[in-house]
Amino acid sequence: MHRWWFYLLLLTLVGCGRSPAEAGSLPTVQSLPPGEVQPVAPGFHPAPPLPQIVLNPEVPGLRRLVYLSNGSLEAAHGLLLVPRNQTQPAQLLGLAQQVVQRAYAARESLGMVDVSLYRAEDYAGFGGPLPLFTASVPKVRLAEFLRLRPETLALYDHLWLNPNEPTAPALKPSRLAEHRPTFEGSHNELLNQQRLQLQQRQRGALPGSGLYYHGPPNSNKVALTFDDAPHPMYAPLVLDALQRAGVRATFFVIGRNAEAYPYFVRDLARAGHELGNHTYHHVRLVGLPESVMRDELLRTNQLLQGLTGQPVRFFRPPGGRYDAQVLRVAKSVGLTTAFWTDDPGDFNNPGSRAIERRTLRFLRKGGIVLLHDNAQQTLPILVKLAEDARSRGLELTTLSAQAGR
Repeated sequence: MHRWWFYLLLLTLVGCGRSPAEAGSLPTVQSLPPGEVQPVAPGFHPAPPLPQIVLNPEVPGLRRLVYLSNGSLEAAHGLLLVPRNQTQPAQLLGLAQQVVQRAYAARESLGMVDVSLYRAEDYAGFGGPLPLFTASVPKVRLAEFLRLRPETLALYDHLWLNPNEPTAPALKPSRLAEHRPTFEGSHNELLNQQRLQLQQRQRGALPGSGLYYHGPPNSNKVALTFDDAPHPMYAPLVLDALQRAGVRATFFVIGRNAEAYPYFVRDLARAGHELGNHTYHHVRLVGLPESVMRDELLRTNQLLQGLTGQPVRFFRPPGGRYDAQVLRVAKSVGLTTAFWTDDPGDFNNPGSRAIERRTLRFLRKGGIVLLHDNAQQTLPILVKLAEDARSRGLELTTLSAQAGR
């Protein structure tokens, strides 16, 4: 039998007494031929449309005002597109105050309203120019927010006014979801990655390797991780659910999201959650010049450290795509590249029950769960997931806590 087939067979069948069916849940560092992965629902299921709040009369430029509940907290997000001649701080603040006040008046059950204001002429959604103005307003701070004036904006800590002229991003973001870790390189490089992955399943991460495939296999700690943070409306809902669950997690943050919503990054850190690096532009790094890779990582590190005062230890490549150069650059800037062992495919919107069932089926000692902080079907299961983990003698926690750092 050829040596590379032997390694593939080991990765598929060996490890902690698992059956071949269970082995299908484990992430496989890929080249050809492909390895097995945990099955997900066929195709992509669009997320159910979010319910809308309709304001009458309409607010000029309000593209949508949607809301969502996690079973305890209900939050809304308003997206406004503002003409170029109405982008002065006083005008932006006035529009934001109007939307927030009227959203609360229209729906009394809301506990949080977030707003994002973009320049209409260059709005391009995810990956486009940054917003002009963002704010998050809990109901208990509504009166405080409505009293703000342009000269007192700095007094409100959940508001961001873009200090720069919005411009198109330097790189186009990748829309690949993290489905499976995929290594791109030679067969020898692939075999080395597979060897390291197998070793970590059996013994845990190796100090100094710069790679984190698996936590200590004899530890009761399971790392709970969320990719693509932070998002308006979703961030308060996830934070609230994790607080009720008594769980701390690692959030892999997109630098551009952190820049537009810095207060959510600070909220995550204050709540005891860990922040990881998910690049600045959510870009697929493989094939980019080393200088660009380094800038993507350093820029995000500096942003997160500046907001929280805490070091950034872990990095997760968007889409799970990586090669030897990505690993080398990440390690050179002090980051450990972290993957996952349990991917329920919440980005594919299979339904809350399916997400819960898949996650619990493959939950194990030293495991790493991959979720997304803007997956609406994940919100209802977070508290139950923590309870079920405890009933199995497992503790959901951060990557650093699992690794003993």
